[in-house]
Amino acid sequence: MTAILLLLHLLGATVWTGGHLVLAVTILPRVLKGKDVAALTWFEQGYERIGMPALVVQIVTGLWLAWQKLPSLALWFSAEGGPVAQLIQFKLALLGLTALVAAHARFRVIPRLSPATLPLMGWHILAVTLLSVLFVVAGLSFRVRWGS
Repeated sequence: MTAILLLLHLLGATVWTGGHLVLAVTILPRVLKGKDVAALTWFEQGYERIGMPALVVQIVTGLWLAWQKLPSLALWFSAEGGPVAQLIQFKLALLGLTALVAAHARFRVIPRLSPATLPLMGWHILAVTLLSVLFVVAGLSFRVRWGS
């Protein structure tokens, strides 16, 4: 069961992080250069159909995998949970930050999206992309000891 959860989690991470890297590295520069709101909207609408379910899969499987690693919510938030608890805390913090940035974009930036507000949207895209890469690094840290 753990292998299936991990596979689903990795597939979700691939879609979520890969999509944001494509957006940040290829789509966003063209959108900003041409002030092309329509191109950004087109990409976002298509990506959301697969990106949002991928994020939900990541959240569900991530919590499930964390529970398998450390089956006590109290330990998740205490020093007694050790390095595993620290990684869980870090991933939960990343999730919270991602939710804040996404909510701000969804409710404050996107409704007013225009050529003038594209740079602000660009910062939101870059922030979510960075957070998603940090999610991958943190996830890898469950399996790899850095520096050893």
